[in-house]
Amino acid sequence: MCGIVGYIGKRDVYPILIKGLGRLEYRGYDSAGVAMINTNGGLNVYKTKGKVADLESYCKDKDVSGNIGIAHTRWATHGEPSSVNAHPHFSQSGNLAIIHNGIIENYTDLKNKLRSKGLIFKSDTDTEVLVQLIEYVQEKKNIDLLTSGQLALHEVIGAYAIAILDKRNPGRIIAACKQSPLVVGVGNDEFFLASDATPIIEYSDKVAYLEDGSIAVMEPGKELKVVDILNRELYQKIQTVDLNLGQIEKGGYPHYMLKEIFEQPECITNCMRGRINIEATNVTLSAIIDYKQQLLSAKRIIIVACGTSWHAGLIGKQVIENFCRIPVEVEYASEFRYRHPVITDKDVVIAISQSGETADTLAAVKLAKKAGAFIFGICNAIGSSIPRATMTGSYIHVGPEIGVASTKAFTGQVTVLTMLALALAKEKGTISEDKYINVVKGLSEIPEKMRETLKLNDQISSLSRIFTYARNFLYLGRGYNYPVALEGALKLKEISYIHAEGYPAAEMKHGPIALIDSDMPVVVVATRNAMYEKVISNIEVVKARKGKVIALVSKGDETISKLVDETIELPDVPECLEPLVATIPLQLLAYHIAVRKGKNVDQPRNLAKSVTVE
Repeated sequence: MCGIVGYIGKRDVYPILIKGLGRLEYRGYDSAGVAMINTNGGLNVYKTKGKVADLESYCKDKDVSGNIGIAHTRWATHGEPSSVNAHPHFSQSGNLAIIHNGIIENYTDLKNKLRSKGLIFKSDTDTEVLVQLIEYVQEKKNIDLLTSGQLALHEVIGAYAIAILDKRNPGRIIAACKQSPLVVGVGNDEFFLASDATPIIEYSDKVAYLEDGSIAVMEPGKELKVVDILNRELYQKIQTVDLNLGQIEKGGYPHYMLKEIFEQPECITNCMRGRINIEATNVTLSAIIDYKQQLLSAKRIIIVACGTSWHAGLIGKQVIENFCRIPVEVEYASEFRYRHPVITDKDVVIAISQSGETADTLAAVKLAKKAGAFIFGICNAIGSSIPRATMTGSYIHVGPEIGVASTKAFTGQVTVLTMLALALAKEKGTISEDKYINVVKGLSEIPEKMRETLKLNDQISSLSRIFTYARNFLYLGRGYNYPVALEGALKLKEISYIHAEGYPAAEMKHGPIALIDSDMPVVVVATRNAMYEKVISNIEVVKARKGKVIALVSKGDETISKLVDETIELPDVPECLEPLVATIPLQLLAYHIAVRKGKNVDQPRNLAKSVTVE
């Protein structure tokens, strides 16, 4: 949640902060603000409710001079979206300004203690409590900002990524993180700060991903200093980030979401590069080579994830069980961590997260690791927290995903899970050579099958007109396509605000059938697979209740097309790979319906890209 940007150096700070906030707006867009120490040594704080564009308008006639500053785009947790609750927050003296991502769980107790000392609060946020606490400690003990920050953080329970300015010391930014990401960009006598690398790469490709519990001190002309809360100096690796500006621009598309949908063929090619050989006869994953014994000896696999990643996990469960004959459980990370799960050292836990920062998934990883399980991560963001916390894993390599509604990350996750299942099954000897080669070859052809599927865009755009004003949708699928139905429903909910539910097709008659009438569109994934006849029967049940059916069918299907109202033809692929092509029309359908409804598809209300709070 929330986006953090900071800069200290010789450049004009305001353009860097504003551009950085724009890059990070996918993390939250309830309000935005900047704090800068101007050329006269004054601390200017400007903030407003709304998006970064609203902040820019607000700042047009303001003093935005200076070479040091911090900025924030907010996804509200404590306190409603408003200019008062927007970050940055002042200390009572006006000397300190802070920005914060995360939640201070004991902020109420701290606030009451500080009030008893005479401090006055202007906002409803937990963040203001933190800056007031730091200043209180600083003044009471007459110590510098770094030491007072360390002492204050001793009293804090919760997660945080923070950056602090002190106008009395305009040559320094202090930042700290715990269970929330921060990246420092290292330039020539300058430093950049951000929640991820996207605001930094325009200026420097040298970055430091701060470890949990780190406090960074950034002073131009000095080396980056990193210490812990006890002031013990920490080694900080500076690495080169492999990211380019083209990946984070719209590239002529009206929305990031549409760009990312159309990027999927190239993304999946990148995901498989170096992992599937040129002849498409073999899958190689370094994790299987390096940790073969731990993975082969697994008595059970537990997949932990949230949202779209959880849907990918459901597909992963089927391919791993079918190919590897290992029992797999798929858990919501948020529930798994609190129900005292039974975990042993014979378990392998697979953590899936696009951002690599999902708070619940990260906590589930730590719980499983403590219990002795072997941890495998599947993430997109290189250097993020989950890859650092796992023993091994695989990046999906689909590039930055800016649209809040996940698209290419989902197909990337499914691709990695499929490759993992294939590689593991071959090592275990639980898959026949013919089947193995057939699926590997089919997987290598998926990018071209995706390109073929994307040619349906105009048809789906036209189809979306019919259903723009529907109030409810039902999505049905069976087998590998049941999670596709769940994902299709989620996409529609996220960006169009139409209520939608995904169900196993056969379960429809156990309740949802009561909702079906002529006003209820029903989307059915009805490709020609092992359960084809069963799905036809499920469609007949819907049509008998006058439901409007949109069917995703295999190319050339004439049976289902005669039964339903609309058909979308998909190219033929092996059954286990159908989700990789069947998902795309559902992404496009959700997109076009949302656009026709006038919704902001890249920044849907109440959502944020990376959920770094519980």
